[in-house]
Amino acid sequence: MRAMRAETFSGYEGLKLIELPKPAVTKGKVMVRITAAGVTPLDYTILSGKFHGSKAPLVLGNEGAGVVEEGGGTDFPVGSRVMFFGTYGAFEDGTDSEWVAVRKEDLCLIPDNVDDVSAAGIPVAYLTAQVALTLAGFQTGKTVLAPAIGGSIGNAVTQLARGLGAKHAMSSTTNHAKAEQAKALGFNEVVDTSLEKLGDGVRRITSGYGADIVVDGIGGEVLSEGLGVLALGGSLTTLGYSASRKTTIDVTNLIVPQASIRGLNMFAQPQAAITDAWNVIVSLLKSGAIKPIVAKTFLLAEAADALRYLIEGRPFGRVVLTI
Repeated sequence: MRAMRAETFSGYEGLKLIELPKPAVTKGKVMVRITAAGVTPLDYTILSGKFHGSKAPLVLGNEGAGVVEEGGGTDFPVGSRVMFFGTYGAFEDGTDSEWVAVRKEDLCLIPDNVDDVSAAGIPVAYLTAQVALTLAGFQTGKTVLAPAIGGSIGNAVTQLARGLGAKHAMSSTTNHAKAEQAKALGFNEVVDTSLEKLGDGVRRITSGYGADIVVDGIGGEVLSEGLGVLALGGSLTTLGYSASRKTTIDVTNLIVPQASIRGLNMFAQPQAAITDAWNVIVSLLKSGAIKPIVAKTFLLAEAADALRYLIEGRPFGRVVLTI
């Protein structure tokens, strides 16, 4: 089978299109013919040699969509369209290939109103977003901020919070064009930080209240600014560091509002949390309350170009490989 594998963790040039044996189906595994694979910032982190535990050579791809060919039983009959996320592409070969033997518990049926390309970009972003909201104690009427509209976490958290009844579902961008694009797509509470500070924008939108929940996938200065907008008893969840792993915080932003900060590692989540998150996501997908946004697709052989486009082009929406 064809697979795009990182022969070395040396940047884009480490990716090579190669032939590998089709994986075998063992007990508890389901053979999935991959039709589309999501491209994520984690791919770049691994390819840059900056992710703990990953070892080359490695087929990247942390999430994907495809068709069940064998081993799915009555839950996932042959021909079923499925999407999935797991340790694939990080600690074992991933979805940038024509077939993957997937653990049955990682699979989720794709709703009929969602195509495979859109589905391939759902698992990582929306599962992470929903788990983060749940752990933060989200309830109807809460005020939520997820910086970086256009990015996977910014889009997913904002859509989910809005779909689940948030009083405010806010995001931000440093790019004025993205702010306008967000508005055109129905994201009406985006702080354009080319025009105003994040804190000022959040206070303007919430009439001074602030954010009950901040979910930050950016790190660096954005995390520090996010702490500064927390409402009384609010919490910030940090789960990414595309901007920087380091920042400086003002501890009074935690002390005065009696706020909290926590980290989230999706690879460490219990199966029950993932299952619960899938149930919420699928329900909202079926109703149309959330809609994945795909910026551009690339062929499998163009995986390096796809990753470069994601990291350097910073598109509005997901980047997906079609297999």
